[in-house]
Amino acid sequence: MPWIVDYTQVLEQMRGQGQRGLYYNSGAFAFPEGVGESVGWVGPQDPTLRPEARALVRPVPPPYPRSLTQLVVRAWQTCLPGKVWLMPKSHWAYELDFGSRDWMPALLEHAGVDAGLLQPRTNAAAIEFALAESGPFSHVVEGLLRMLLGSDFALAFPGRPVVCTLHHHKQVWWTSNDSQLIDALRRLADP
Repeated sequence: MPWIVDYTQVLEQMRGQGQRGLYYNSGAFAFPEGVGESVGWVGPQDPTLRPEARALVRPVPPPYPRSLTQLVVRAWQTCLPGKVWLMPKSHWAYELDFGSRDWMPALLEHAGVDAGLLQPRTNAAAIEFALAESGPFSHVVEGLLRMLLGSDFALAFPGRPVVCTLHHHKQVWWTSNDSQLIDALRRLADP
């Protein structure tokens, strides 16, 4: 059963992995500037992508949310086995009150997470999934990629040098200071 990891533990883990929080109490973490490589798995064409980001893109076929979710689950199972943390890049109180209140509580409840325990949190406490919980994890990731309109979510893999963004433009962006891992993630999305 997925469970909630307190934000103080999330912050300690992410800092211990050499990452810094980008915003107070958020799930937005990054490596220091100039450290790491990125790859993006992109669904529909996005004219808002900067030219330098376009070179990092690997397109995925429709249906985009399902294709992206399958790739994320495959990356977790083959490249990053272990626990995965899901966090809003804002905080739960925003997401469950304003950002996505019409659909997100039901999405979380379907995966076995009590949204009422997250709703008052003005931080990005993580929902932890174990490898055996790939079904609920897949359901939540696909729901986010299908329904997000303005918010983004993060995936973190405790003990692994990588951060992942589930972007509301139906994109998944990976950044790591491990070039072999980035190469493996690039290859996963190659036709």
